[in-house]
Amino acid sequence: MQHKKILITGGNSGIGLEAAKALVAQGAEVIIAARPSAKTETALGILGKNASHLPVDLADLESVRGLASSYLNQHERLDVLINNAGLFPAKQQFTQQGFEMQIGVNHLSHFFLTQLLLPTMIATGPARVVTVSSMLHKKATLDFDSFKGGQKYSAQRAYGQSKLANVLFAYELAARLRKTQVTSTVLHPGGVATDIVRDMPWIIRALLGLIFISPEKGAQTTIMLAAAPDLASTTGAYFDQCSPAEPSPLANDLALRKQLWDVSLAATGLSTDQFG
Repeated sequence: MQHKKILITGGNSGIGLEAAKALVAQGAEVIIAARPSAKTETALGILGKNASHLPVDLADLESVRGLASSYLNQHERLDVLINNAGLFPAKQQFTQQGFEMQIGVNHLSHFFLTQLLLPTMIATGPARVVTVSSMLHKKATLDFDSFKGGQKYSAQRAYGQSKLANVLFAYELAARLRKTQVTSTVLHPGGVATDIVRDMPWIIRALLGLIFISPEKGAQTTIMLAAAPDLASTTGAYFDQCSPAEPSPLANDLALRKQLWDVSLAATGLSTDQFG
């Protein structure tokens, strides 16, 4: 990974930080996209001189646009985009554009960021897009009407939906990029004790801390998909804790994938794909 440029959303803690540490150790230049905070400054101190920070609020699509512009103004290429950041609010919240927070941050912000960066990735490839999902996507369905929120909010259902959207997006992206040197893969990192459960009651967080694996172990699949030489041409694939696995059957529902793609384009204000 010597001199490779890697952009990681949410790279200031949890899986993202552990992946960043490993990739920096392999010689990569890592840019973490996160809110400015003491946590971000601490992460930069840990990562050292081969890491930098670009600010973003993933709950605001204009901020995402600013992130993409800042990145492209400072860097001529992007070798790996890791769509890592995610949240799991216990109560219904909304993004700046009025989308339910989980679908907005976990899916739409990453869909939008990927679209904005893809022309450069295609032009300077080979490159990889790695998206962090969850095995909970397998129990989910998509309810497009809920993207703007609703009266009956379930944090678990909203999270599962956003993670299913990650998988559908990654598979559809791979299909659309078949004639390029950009690959798209998606993963379940395992049950990982990270800040994503910070809004849960303390007793639940304590129990999950006992059950879940460490962020260091959880980051191994992300690191593998970002860096492994033998996976350079692997695309349209789902991995569960470093092993190829079968995603939800909905991942192969071409009509549903296209519908999500078109809805996501409209939601992010794009009239068409940014890469043709």
